[in-house]
Amino acid sequence: MWRDHLTEIIVFTVLFLLVSAMGFVAARWRAPKDMAHLDEWGLGGRSFGGWITWFLVGGDLYTAYTFVAVPALIFGAGAAGFFAVPYTIVIYPMVFLVLVRLWSVSHRHGFVTPADFVRRRFDSPVLALLVAITGIVATMPYIALQLVGIEAVLKTMGVTGESTLARHLPIIVAFAILAAYTYQSGLRAPALIAFVKDTLIYIVILVAVLYLPYKLGGWGEIFDAADAKFAASENPNDGILLNANNQLQYVTLAFGSALALFLYPHSLTGVLASRNRDVIKRNMSALPAYSLLLGLIALLGYMAIAAQVTPLPGAKEGTVDSNTVVPVLFDQQFPDWFAGVAYAAIGIGALVPAAIMSIAAANLFTRNIYKEYLKRDATPAQEANVSKITSLVVKVGAVACIVFLDPQFSIDLQLIGGVIILQTLPAVALGLYTRWFHRGALIAGWAAGMGLGMWMLYQIPNAATGRKHFGGSAFPLADFGVDTKKTIYVGIVAVLVNLLVAAIVTLLLRAARVPEGSDGTTPDDYFADEGDPRVTPGPNRDADSAPEPVA
Repeated sequence: MWRDHLTEIIVFTVLFLLVSAMGFVAARWRAPKDMAHLDEWGLGGRSFGGWITWFLVGGDLYTAYTFVAVPALIFGAGAAGFFAVPYTIVIYPMVFLVLVRLWSVSHRHGFVTPADFVRRRFDSPVLALLVAITGIVATMPYIALQLVGIEAVLKTMGVTGESTLARHLPIIVAFAILAAYTYQSGLRAPALIAFVKDTLIYIVILVAVLYLPYKLGGWGEIFDAADAKFAASENPNDGILLNANNQLQYVTLAFGSALALFLYPHSLTGVLASRNRDVIKRNMSALPAYSLLLGLIALLGYMAIAAQVTPLPGAKEGTVDSNTVVPVLFDQQFPDWFAGVAYAAIGIGALVPAAIMSIAAANLFTRNIYKEYLKRDATPAQEANVSKITSLVVKVGAVACIVFLDPQFSIDLQLIGGVIILQTLPAVALGLYTRWFHRGALIAGWAAGMGLGMWMLYQIPNAATGRKHFGGSAFPLADFGVDTKKTIYVGIVAVLVNLLVAAIVTLLLRAARVPEGSDGTTPDDYFADEGDPRVTPGPNRDADSAPEPVA
């Protein structure tokens, strides 16, 4: 009952309302003369320095769902759940120079989304539309997952109800507040709140990794308890060490997730909001500090085993909600007031990425669908207004996913989102370095990768829920006729096919002398920095359809 958690609820509510107030105040923080421009509302004026960008991007990538899902996966499967740690380390050297080039060309041309860049680079509105739709579809379930994190906390505090509306009313109220201050303040709101969110999470995790091992008898006892649990498991892939059957899945999932991370529109939004190239370079060097925190968060899964935590019941009879592992651990092992602080860290940790994700999705719709196809002469003020409204619609859609769909299906949808967003890698990431691929070939590669990826995902069941299709992203190699029990991450296979098809079709289209369009960028654009002049619309795009240059 909620009365048994009254102190936790009060602490959670006070901190939640505090950051909500900060969200509204953010409209006056570094306020421009006019917010009616996507550069201001959607990118914070492209003026964020090193510290703000570090907290913003870190708060965007390391979410509330990360806080509950990574330890839950390790609680249930062991070492396989640690894939999130190496992938958030290897990604930063991989994108160090890539993101600097993207920032420069976006600064020079006034791009707000990756699809803006693709449109100008390859002179292809169709390819840009595909990139935009892919980004929106991949982002939607990611926003819904932030609600899963909040829901796990509310359930642990006993804030539930019998009816569907009563059970989800606190989440609906929380997202209504989020929608209001995001509508008013734009990207400045999550940027300001990220300071509080990350500070709370660092405090909670550092206290947990120092106090819990002491209380549970030391790290030796913790790992022994985890080893004993997995030794009794019927699943041969469970354990505190990887084995021959799950190593390939681990490696491909980690590498594929790394490639996908900065293809998500919300990840790039924080980058494009940076003031200059040096800010991005410093952040790509410093952001791995968050991965150290993630490693400590992951260990909470083993601590929960040693503490003999029992997850709360799931939505369906006879199931458990593994996402409640960490909230229940804090509820059992810490005083009520500190558990309330931990719950607030998770709840606030959902607001920052959800706000950025909704802004990113709204920017994609506004720039690459609304302006490109519905109102080519839209003014900057009209763009900003449409983006604000779209961000509200996106949040409503995310809440609907949680209210009407099984939360486990929302988790599986996010795994599908990673496979989907990877199919934009040739056009966005490789496009920053080369225009060798033909624009028609990139479309063909996207279609091939997307088609194969969806087919593979459709074949994967979820044994825990009994669902026969779209039950995860680990594809059995035996389904390809290989005599093995190994699985592989669907996204890696799909993007490799994407690249292969794009290369072959490029050669065929060049042989057939099919027009490639003109490149609206120049080599110097990829090295532009703060203070360098913006350019006017290029020859492959008229003034009405081009991103609005900023004086």
